[in-house]
Amino acid sequence: MTSSVFSQEIYFNTGKNYTKFIYKDANFQTNPNLQSGSGNFYEIGFTDLLATKKIFYSVGLSLNDYNALGGNSANSYRWDTQYLGLETGILYQFFSYKNVDFLVKAGINVSSMIYGKQEVNGIYYDLKHQKEFSGILLGSSLGAKIKYCIPSFGALSLGYNFGQTINLTNSSKEKLSFNTNQLELGIHFNIN
Repeated sequence: MTSSVFSQEIYFNTGKNYTKFIYKDANFQTNPNLQSGSGNFYEIGFTDLLATKKIFYSVGLSLNDYNALGGNSANSYRWDTQYLGLETGILYQFFSYKNVDFLVKAGINVSSMIYGKQEVNGIYYDLKHQKEFSGILLGSSLGAKIKYCIPSFGALSLGYNFGQTINLTNSSKEKLSFNTNQLELGIHFNIN
């Protein structure tokens, strides 16, 4: 058994978000016709050692699509949204074998909408001024990652994250939050 050595790195992660909207109207009623939607995500950032050779922190810039579908026999609707944010995280390497590292991650994301459209029966509406979508969103995530280290280059990784996102600035009676399952593919470049 050998242990791979971490150094400072720049990373690029991309993959798929599978998002479920949790919507409550002014009477705290949910919409049973909402379905999960899929979208892309991109993240670029920096990772370094935090305290020991097994604990790391990461800071990055993220772009997330949080999308959903809905409808019934009379109406159909769809949401397409993009949020730009700052992602921070703590990673713990709990096992290493040869050039493969196994990590768990806890993270926080603060983001704001940069694009948002709602389609209702073929008519499009802008979501940027809808309080339940706009403003500052706070997200938390937990995940796991397998990282294959390539000496003198960096690494490739494959991961899964589960996240929950709430709107911190929504003062309206309608409330919206997101639950997201995220599949992640990463490229990591050593910088020292």
